[in-house]
Amino acid sequence: MKYTFDIVGVSQVLQFFNHQQQNLHKPQRQGVEYIATHTCTLDALLESVEPVPQKWNWDKDEVIGTVINFWMQNSDSIRYWKARLIDAGRDNLLVARIADIKALKKELEYLLGGNL
Repeated sequence: MKYTFDIVGVSQVLQFFNHQQQNLHKPQRQGVEYIATHTCTLDALLESVEPVPQKWNWDKDEVIGTVINFWMQNSDSIRYWKARLIDAGRDNLLVARIADIKALKKELEYLLGGNL
């Protein structure tokens, strides 16, 4: 299985919590998970993603490798999101998405209302 990881934005803590709660009541999107952390560091992201492989029965080493590869190859993006998180203040979170690539493709097809 192949995975993808990306930082998607900065959110207020309550807004992210509400989003996660609303998703509990919707049909589960198999294989797409949104995580959040108060700091933009590799260690914080790895800690946030740690429970995800067990939940979806994913290969933990591949998931961690995907996050590390993102971190190593996207220094400009990381600097940008780190600055946005600092600008937003301490009541905000960095939000990221980890997904099985096939599940993410299905989600995007659903959102776009057709086939990609």
